[in-house]
Amino acid sequence: MLDNGRVYLRALEPTDIDVIHRWENDCDLWRFGCATAPFSRHQIWEYLKNYTADIFAQKQLRMMVCLKTADNAVGMIDLFDFDPVNRRAAVGLLIDREYQRQGIGGDAMALLLEYARDVLHLHQVYAVVAADNAPSLWMFEKAGFRNAGTLHDWLLRADGGYVDALQMQLIVD
Repeated sequence: MLDNGRVYLRALEPTDIDVIHRWENDCDLWRFGCATAPFSRHQIWEYLKNYTADIFAQKQLRMMVCLKTADNAVGMIDLFDFDPVNRRAAVGLLIDREYQRQGIGGDAMALLLEYARDVLHLHQVYAVVAADNAPSLWMFEKAGFRNAGTLHDWLLRADGGYVDALQMQLIVD
């Protein structure tokens, strides 16, 4: 288990179905990811049942972000688009609204980056972040990521407009 004394990262458990279902079906969060339709409890259950934490097979590793004091999941963090040849992966992070702006995302990111560097021996991690998502950009910058470029009109918004996305990159080794 990846642990810093306040926050820890753990594998997905079947008991996470309710919180994952809630997060995956929060339409307000869809603008930050790729979801465009709700997920059923059955779909989430099948995902949990078939999920393996083998990043080499799945090209993804998702973990739950938990607080030591409450021992409950307050978010998810993952490495995806894993490329073992070039030793890189994309990173995604979701922190429940109730727990945002408390440094939990930064703590979780630090733990994941340590794992990416020391266990997976990745050379770099990156994220594509909406240019108007100031809290996420601030967290990535604080974690050492730098803006590697702008993707113009990259993300379609619910109102039909587009927003730029920034490619945030960190060399970890």
